[in-house]
Amino acid sequence: MNGVDQGLDFSTVIASTVHDLKNSLSALIQAHDQFLARLPEGLRQGTEQGVIEHEFRHLNGMLVQMLGLYKLGVNQLPVCPDYHELEDFIEAQLAAHQEVLEHRDILATWRIDTQSPLGFFDRELVASVVANVLTNAIRYAGHALLIGIEEQDEQLVVSVNDDGPGYPQRMLERQQDYVQGIDAQSGSTGLGLYFAARIAALHERDGVQGRIEISNGGALGGGLFRLYLP
Repeated sequence: MNGVDQGLDFSTVIASTVHDLKNSLSALIQAHDQFLARLPEGLRQGTEQGVIEHEFRHLNGMLVQMLGLYKLGVNQLPVCPDYHELEDFIEAQLAAHQEVLEHRDILATWRIDTQSPLGFFDRELVASVVANVLTNAIRYAGHALLIGIEEQDEQLVVSVNDDGPGYPQRMLERQQDYVQGIDAQSGSTGLGLYFAARIAALHERDGVQGRIEISNGGALGGGLFRLYLP
């Protein structure tokens, strides 16, 4: 028996398993929502509920990333850019996190500073990046988040800023090396930034590729993530 006959490629097995896990998680989230609907109003707003909602979203985001990276690896993640209303795009991202934001007592605001109300990008891919960044920002924010969209050097810049402690210096110094290994203290692998960078790079115009950038500061003083789309 040669190597080809011994079974499926390991990455294919992992992708299939992740897909099954995502389906199971979706079923679990649906069952949890139905359970909540039967509870009295006063029992739906506890701190524990905020933790559950956040971790559900965090797990789903990680599974989406893993499937996306697999598809990138086998060239099965097409880019389908189109024109989208920027205000609608931001409101949709915040609406998806509204329950978690309320449970964590975080005020999320947004600001658009562009000449055109439309942006040209792959909505699903960019939304997956923003969703992951928002989930992480919610984890570390104090009480405020700000999503911004502006234009710089003929590029659309989507930013997420929080009022938390900011990115660790180690991440800032090595931000071009997005897969930085597991951090023993935080458990971070840097995979989210790697995924975001790959999605950004899929957006290209006139030889210019999209990119990401992380820093500390901004209007809220904490972590500041920027996604540049040419």
